[in-house]
Amino acid sequence: MTTPASRICLMYDGAAEDAARFYTATFPGGAIESVQRAPADYPGGQAGDVLIVTFTVLGIPCLAINGGPDFRHSEAFSFQVVTADQAETDRYWQAIIGNGGEENVCGWCRDRWGISWQITPRTLIEALAAGGDEARRAFAAMLEMRKIDVAAIEAARRG
Repeated sequence: MTTPASRICLMYDGAAEDAARFYTATFPGGAIESVQRAPADYPGGQAGDVLIVTFTVLGIPCLAINGGPDFRHSEAFSFQVVTADQAETDRYWQAIIGNGGEENVCGWCRDRWGISWQITPRTLIEALAAGGDEARRAFAAMLEMRKIDVAAIEAARRG
């Protein structure tokens, strides 16, 4: 495999490997590529601790670094997972929430390490792209939801 020119870098407080293993086991297009250990003590860790994990999730090259407790995640960055139907939406939502994560609104949730995920059914994306009344109805329905209800979005699309 060729090393990508760029990666998304995610910071963790000692959980980089656990998070990368969870992501690659949960979402398609994922694999752990390497686990590198610290060659010396560093702020937030000791020589021999896992320092860097390179992995791919959803086909996106990522780098997880155990950088200590000073770096926090926020909703300013999120992964969007486009789902085909309610069953797939439920599966990914439950994987995150059931593993110590927390619900948010409008199809967003946060995993136990603080990374935000948008679990977004394709029908919602299509409704918003359609514009006009269809988009307004679907948008209004979405604003009332935590996990997206595919049947409710489809009903809103139809009016």
